[in-house]
Amino acid sequence: MPAEFSSIRSQLAAGPYAVAAGWALVDRGRGAELLRDACLIVRDGAFAEVGAGDPPDGLPLLDARAHLVLPGLISAHTHVAAGLPTRGTIESGRPYMRPLELMEQLAPDEIDTLTAANLAEMLRSGCTAQFEMSLSRPQADSYVRVAGRWGVRGWPAIMVPATDRLAHVWFRDSDSVLTDSVPQTVAETGANLAFAHALADRGDPLLLPMMAAHATDTQTPETLAALRRALQDLDAPLHIHIAQRASERDTVHRLWGCSPVRLLEREGLLEGPVFGAHMTAVDWAADGPLLRDRGVVYVHCPSAGGAGVSSQPYPEALAAGVASAIGLDTHSNDAVENVKLAVIKGRVRAAALASCDCTDVRAPTIAEAVDSATRIPADGLGRADLGRIAPGARADFTAIDITGPLVGDAALPPEPLHHLLYANGTAVSHVAVDGRLKLLHGRFLPEDEALLRARAARIMNRLWESLAAEDWFAART
Repeated sequence: MPAEFSSIRSQLAAGPYAVAAGWALVDRGRGAELLRDACLIVRDGAFAEVGAGDPPDGLPLLDARAHLVLPGLISAHTHVAAGLPTRGTIESGRPYMRPLELMEQLAPDEIDTLTAANLAEMLRSGCTAQFEMSLSRPQADSYVRVAGRWGVRGWPAIMVPATDRLAHVWFRDSDSVLTDSVPQTVAETGANLAFAHALADRGDPLLLPMMAAHATDTQTPETLAALRRALQDLDAPLHIHIAQRASERDTVHRLWGCSPVRLLEREGLLEGPVFGAHMTAVDWAADGPLLRDRGVVYVHCPSAGGAGVSSQPYPEALAAGVASAIGLDTHSNDAVENVKLAVIKGRVRAAALASCDCTDVRAPTIAEAVDSATRIPADGLGRADLGRIAPGARADFTAIDITGPLVGDAALPPEPLHHLLYANGTAVSHVAVDGRLKLLHGRFLPEDEALLRARAARIMNRLWESLAAEDWFAART
């Protein structure tokens, strides 16, 4: 590492510093607004001053004058460890649960390597915080270890049923499988509550617990009641997939005589903060007003199901006035790319639905998508100190080069948000969490990234060899 870079890094880590931004998306009490030639003073992990003009003398300087500085991007729905084992294979249509099941046979340090490789990609792309629905207890423990070591902000929870039981319950061939699963699901919920309390007892302000459930079609009123009691005990948000498929909607209606949204309402699970992913099969005319009035946050995942899959109802949620966030889900770890895809896919979907006049839609703007990746998930948590650049807010931020090749106009552009529609995570230069830099001039700081990728490659090669031995790749879609 060059001596000059080491000197800059140590100066910025030592104490207060200034960020000189070509553009910054700031909040000075009137909502988000773009500020040209912004100067942001970071002190004690927070934004101490936000204004325009030259940075003061005497403070170390982070030069972002060719950049757009945004609040740190928040992914409101992730399964962090599972990204590499599913990316590029889920698109085949093969049974994607098998790679996830093989992950559970890995040693804790190996799961940590996959967690770290995925989390590094997220940080590289400007994602400073994750609402993490781990697919198993080992994955949740791994997320806490890696995120805690690196100083990443997150809200981990464990999905119920977890990976070892999920396929059996979710893709069941009879209702008796669901009925028989109740005692173990209730027990898992209790164990996950204990995990959440232990996490809270650590006292780490960057890692705080949620409670999670897979979806309404893998639950019953009895298991949902256990989940409600756990949420009341913990006083934490709920993280769940809601109506993610038509089959979930149809199953819930057949078994319980209502929609997935109404089932959650009936069981008292819409009383506190709720983050519901996907909602592909929600009836927005019938359930949109309830979601809006209860403050449920819809989490749109543009890359869910893999690259090139069908779109999700972001335009319908916007039209219904439902608070809408953006999540990376599993396979794509590129936060900037997913903000862009939310707009592009959303506009295509809105145009197609408007032409058939079958539902109310609103085509998203890039400003709305950025809001969905910053302020909205923070407000859903009741955290006015996150998701914005404002005096007193925690200094989570990402600086995106909007002058460089393929993204910018060489000069600083007059409408910088539009350049996000040409960008992806490779345009991110600087990332900070609580004022502490994780990416500086494109260099990843928490760990030797090349060594991390090499360790991950060895694990992934073994996993592919195991799948090949099972003739998994020979399966036809």
